[in-house]
Amino acid sequence: MIYELSLVAKSELSDEQVEKLNTLVRDVVAQHDGEVFIQDDWGKMNLAQPTGNGTLSGHYIYFLFKANNANNKELARRFGINEGIIRHMIIKVGEEKDIGNLVKNYKTPFSKKYNGSVTDTDEEEGGEGDKRFSRRRACFFTVNQIKADWKDPKTYAWLVNEFGKISPARVSNISRKHQRFATTAVKRARQMALISHLSNRLAEKM
Repeated sequence: MIYELSLVAKSELSDEQVEKLNTLVRDVVAQHDGEVFIQDDWGKMNLAQPTGNGTLSGHYIYFLFKANNANNKELARRFGINEGIIRHMIIKVGEEKDIGNLVKNYKTPFSKKYNGSVTDTDEEEGGEGDKRFSRRRACFFTVNQIKADWKDPKTYAWLVNEFGKISPARVSNISRKHQRFATTAVKRARQMALISHLSNRLAEKM
């Protein structure tokens, strides 16, 4: 299986400590018949919403890898006893046959190496505002053949209002299928503090 892993480490960790986290992930994946395809350091960012203990910033690291089922349990165990990690999330994103497309299509505005958004090539009339208030009934995601992705705020942030509520499909004019995708993307982004639970505030580079 192919998985993506995102970590939020304490922002005060040294470069050496961050590299130790990278090594930990690579070693565990290798021990479980796996391979890391993408290792991407997003750097230090101000969280969209403080954690329960008041942490305001973190160092984000992303991995795309293949491994067997036991791998994720071991990673979760290691993260649970590592005081340098604030949050983590592991998501299954496909089968081994999908790896080429997953690597090719990986983009996020938080990355230096893979900076960008799947919406960058879209030439929507009227820009961002049309997504929310379009008079046409066609689904924005279906028309542009894209999908909401938690790593890419441009694909979902416009659906979240100033109170942190996700616009329903009758307002956003997107299909039920893509409404589910967008809702999942927002929930994952909230889990990683990329967007606030209480507003549409996004995480920002420090």
